[in-house]
Amino acid sequence: MTSAAERLASNINLGALGKAEELKRRIWFTLGALLVFRLGTFIPIPGIDPVAFAETFKQNSTGILGMFNMFAGGAIERMAIFALNIMPYISASIIMQLMGSIDKRLEALKKEGEQGRKQINQYTRYLTVIIATAQAYGIAISLEASRSSIGSIVIDPGWFFRLSTVITLVGGTMFLMWLGEQITARGVGNGSSLIIFAGIVAGMPQAIMQLLEMGRTQTLSPFVIIFLLVLMLATVAAIVFFERAQRRLPIQYPKRQVGNRMTQGDSSHLPLKLNSSGVIPPIFASSLLLLPITAAQFSGGQGLTWLNDVLPRSVAYWIPEWAGVIAALGRGQPMHILIYVAFIVFFAFFYTAVVFNPNETADNLRKYGGFILGRRPGAETAKYIDYVLTRITVVGAIYLAVVCVLPELLTVYWAVPFYFGGTSLLIAVSVTMDTVSQVQSHLLAHQYEGLIKKSKLRGASTNPRGRK
Repeated sequence: MTSAAERLASNINLGALGKAEELKRRIWFTLGALLVFRLGTFIPIPGIDPVAFAETFKQNSTGILGMFNMFAGGAIERMAIFALNIMPYISASIIMQLMGSIDKRLEALKKEGEQGRKQINQYTRYLTVIIATAQAYGIAISLEASRSSIGSIVIDPGWFFRLSTVITLVGGTMFLMWLGEQITARGVGNGSSLIIFAGIVAGMPQAIMQLLEMGRTQTLSPFVIIFLLVLMLATVAAIVFFERAQRRLPIQYPKRQVGNRMTQGDSSHLPLKLNSSGVIPPIFASSLLLLPITAAQFSGGQGLTWLNDVLPRSVAYWIPEWAGVIAALGRGQPMHILIYVAFIVFFAFFYTAVVFNPNETADNLRKYGGFILGRRPGAETAKYIDYVLTRITVVGAIYLAVVCVLPELLTVYWAVPFYFGGTSLLIAVSVTMDTVSQVQSHLLAHQYEGLIKKSKLRGASTNPRGRK
């Protein structure tokens, strides 16, 4: 027998959206904020030759630049003020989460509630500025050292260009960080995730047109195009299935005596997601694996020789020795695929251990009197939860590896647009599912408010004089 909440949730439809004024305001605010983000991806930073940069980017779009350009909604391709996107903030958040499991002071702040969370968020913002400054300065140095067939990318190299580039890119990242926080607080969904989602979705129509153009020019046969579209739909279905998959551990609460009555013990469950790490493993794996390739190819085919002006002589001496390793790490090479899978599996286990603590969960269960059937509270419960979590994380890591590697092979061997990669679909589907669930939660709360108001009016009409 379904509960009242489940019956009410099943009756939610789009017609209720027209009556939920608060939800409509949140949706319009979210759309307006994402529109501001899209406008910023078309404003270039000062001091560069857009034609020369476009030629250089086209030669290196298959590396990490292509992936980050997808996340940034084409801002890197145009070297816009939002070229860094919100990735420094995400990196800072991940570092703070990792530090929270190591540093006892941060761990104590996490347990202080709202005040501790605000303090950690402030530290995250400071770290975001540091990371964004380092990345922006690296971009400025790389742009100055890069040359295309028509000349230098930077019109007037020097410290003025470096300083203006750093200020512009860091300012763009901090604005997006603020915009994401505003979306989270006043809009619908997670602001940071929606900004990345908007960047990915904005490039998908162009990717579909590029795929159809390949069919028109007979670069790909119609059967291959149909197969790719069916495979993309199947990948989306698989992502939805695995992202919703859970292992539910039954939780039992003991009987309690209330007055002279003995109440029946409650039963619940502990949901363990099959993929607790989310989209972090593919993003980190792609970044680490493609970084040396992009560093070698960037700057107009000069390889890594431009690093001689940046690195110490003791380090720059070994740059030519990296050529063979970089060639072996090219996209589609066996070593590239093996290391990519290994990184995904490693980060799946690593990040799951960061976001879920079996010992803390077992302690919370013991505090509230709950226990897993057949397991003693405390250390034995924590050990069992860790055992189950490890087993389902193996399946989740395999799922991530398959979803990300198969489209990667299609991108390399059939020259399929990069937006059809598993990482982009994984992020787009996951963010969509999370946003839809939040919309349903707002609609459910709105219907509950309506029921409460009706019950109050009904009670007032049946008892107008307040008689008992």
